[in-house]
Amino acid sequence: MRNHSITDRIAARVGAATIFGRRLTDVRAEARRRRVPSHWTNLFGIVTLACIVVVTVTGLWLMFFYSPSSDTVTYSGGYAPLHGAEVSKAFASTMAITFDVPGGLLIRQAHHWAALLLPAAIIMQLLTTFFTGAFRRPRRGMWVLLFLVFVSALAAGWSGYALPDDLLSSTGLRITEGIALGIPVIGTWLASLLFGGSFPGQIIEHLYPLHVAVFPALLIALVVLRGLAAWRHGPPQFAGRGRTERNVVGVPLVPTAAARAGGLFLLVTALLLLVSATVTVSPIWLYGPADPAAAGAGSQPDWYTGFLDGALRLVPPDWEFVWLGRTWTLAILVPLAVVGIYLLAVVAYPFVEEWITGDHRDHHVLDRPRNTATRTGIGVAGIVFYGVLWLAASADLIATQFSVSLETVIATLQAALLLGPVIGFSVARRVCLGLQRKDRDILLHGFETGRIVRLPGGEYVEVHQQLGESERARITVTDAPRPLQLRPNARGALTLTERLRVRLSRFYFADRIEVDTPELASGADPHDTDAAADLELRGR
Repeated sequence: MRNHSITDRIAARVGAATIFGRRLTDVRAEARRRRVPSHWTNLFGIVTLACIVVVTVTGLWLMFFYSPSSDTVTYSGGYAPLHGAEVSKAFASTMAITFDVPGGLLIRQAHHWAALLLPAAIIMQLLTTFFTGAFRRPRRGMWVLLFLVFVSALAAGWSGYALPDDLLSSTGLRITEGIALGIPVIGTWLASLLFGGSFPGQIIEHLYPLHVAVFPALLIALVVLRGLAAWRHGPPQFAGRGRTERNVVGVPLVPTAAARAGGLFLLVTALLLLVSATVTVSPIWLYGPADPAAAGAGSQPDWYTGFLDGALRLVPPDWEFVWLGRTWTLAILVPLAVVGIYLLAVVAYPFVEEWITGDHRDHHVLDRPRNTATRTGIGVAGIVFYGVLWLAASADLIATQFSVSLETVIATLQAALLLGPVIGFSVARRVCLGLQRKDRDILLHGFETGRIVRLPGGEYVEVHQQLGESERARITVTDAPRPLQLRPNARGALTLTERLRVRLSRFYFADRIEVDTPELASGADPHDTDAAADLELRGR
């Protein structure tokens, strides 16, 4: 009997291993057969993955040197101006990482910069997914998972914001405590649970396990689940020649797409390290240690939580009333409600759009944003709303930098919060309709060539050239849903819900420019004098 080597037996066992019921060899073969589109919108997922890896690796390294304790010690580290100061062990260990551990400042700043870039990459994924309609069936679950990844990244970043225990993070925690205390009925209990007593309590000890275990585990689990869902449903793609619901035009997943993804992953990692080595972030030695009796002037939250702080700043003063023996502070409840409704609207949008349009089919071909004017307008309105809240977080800096009163800045942002989304929606939808009209003209008449000819009758015209088959397939809308029609239910009644649904459907598809002519389908226009002139010149 032939004796197999150890490596042969290991290779056989690995090949026989199963992943969710499938042999690993079959998965590898499928990866080599599968093709994926090489579109720029697919790059943000690689950036997100690179940020998660950098945050995880640097975070594991920092765990060996960081001390999550609020106990007081006397600082005697490498930063001389703070010698003899009473600081917490958390602050002292962070200063030791920064000044005493070789390479500690680089690792700490890489951790911070990657945490700042991660929400931006996820937001770009959300935006590209939204505007292209990639959230439709069968990928609605992937949209929910991506939204939960975003929320987990925000929670992980917020929980790590306070761990250095410097004066800046202490000011942010004071705001958190004020928000918790402002919640009626449960506010005092919630603040006591979070801080473990009066401020600052044991907040470092409470946040540390959340930051290093709970939120990272949740984030990684959600990313893995979304990756498995993406493998199961396959990649969506934009319309074009040869692209159908089942036929994907692109590059092989292995090795071409994998090599490109690996190159981008290394490039993002290198850029994060380069920025970390050259640009200072979170200089806690300048802020000093946390002090419950002091607050940092001009303190700003990390950018990804700015919209939460901005919502608090835009609330008018004296918004409170007494009811049932308790003071109900609308200055806290209204911002929490507004932000909560906004986030709920984001995660629920795919289900709402499907209910309005009545389109329950699976979609593997993406939309061009211009062809879905209402959806694009809603997306722009959401961006404006988020942007105003985010900008309001720096209202004090805007007032000081531009020498205007803080009241003027707040009043302007309040007006922008109410009017900006409406204006953004209207402008975006009109722009989309204009682009649709442009595409229609190009499909019917071709594009301008810059060639001027004179007809036998003396008329001068510019010759247009028809689009190629590939470009025509890319911009032609072949699957345009229609507004719903009002029909009675099984009992012959017209319910209020159905009436509302039909009205919303008509609004969603309002003012859409469609071309349903044989000339467009054939790529020729019998009434196009420019084309006729071109044909006549060719005949001559």
